[in-house]
Amino acid sequence: MRELVSEAEVVAASGDDDLVVWAAQGMRPGVRAWAYGEAVVVAGPETARRDRLAVRGEAGQVVPLLRHALAESGPSYRPIGDAALIERVVAAVPELKLDGHFSWMGAEKLAPPRRNATGPEGAGREGAASWLADSAAPEVAELLAAANPGSYAVPGLPRVRRWAGVRDGSGVLLAVAADAWSAPTVGLLAGVATAVSARGRGLGERVCRFVVSALLAEHGRAALMVDDWNQAAIVVYERLGFTRRRVAVAGLRA
Repeated sequence: MRELVSEAEVVAASGDDDLVVWAAQGMRPGVRAWAYGEAVVVAGPETARRDRLAVRGEAGQVVPLLRHALAESGPSYRPIGDAALIERVVAAVPELKLDGHFSWMGAEKLAPPRRNATGPEGAGREGAASWLADSAAPEVAELLAAANPGSYAVPGLPRVRRWAGVRDGSGVLLAVAADAWSAPTVGLLAGVATAVSARGRGLGERVCRFVVSALLAEHGRAALMVDDWNQAAIVVYERLGFTRRRVAVAGLRA
């Protein structure tokens, strides 16, 4: 096993895999990474509210590497990677159980907006998307509680950097999205929510397009995590230019 001590080493070992590089978070304090043959694993503490072990490689090399990483990092860490790989790893490691499937989506450029978008950022009778002041945190929290109560990103969490939103003509907040847990070369879109009464008007797509444009300009790539059942959101993200990648997560048995 070879420990990786820099972001450049993680990039080289993983072939610049965006999930693995994102999990490394620029190798901030507390992050560790290892390689074994062509396999690589990154242990990122409290990355999007979870202790994560992002893995890449062939199962035959990932299994011993993952055992090493779990011994070094502790039982709170959950392996995450391509669905087929995680399924093979779980089958080979009796201590692990499959905890679920979802999708990781990445983009390196935005797709053009739809032709029926009007005004700046597609603004119609609502305003354009823009970054919100810190004082808007209670409004963001209220909207998330009503429209996306399972959101990992909420105001006030460490490394949830900033929020964007769309307001109506009277100033009511209708849609939000966050720049959260972004890595130096992979910006993360999170905390997307649209008020139930305002759905179907393209506001979620508008605020996401605004945030993703900023992430691409600053980080070069953007990514997000989405539940596989949320087909409406997946369609929006694909319209923005994101490509879907099926992933899975595992955990240690009790």
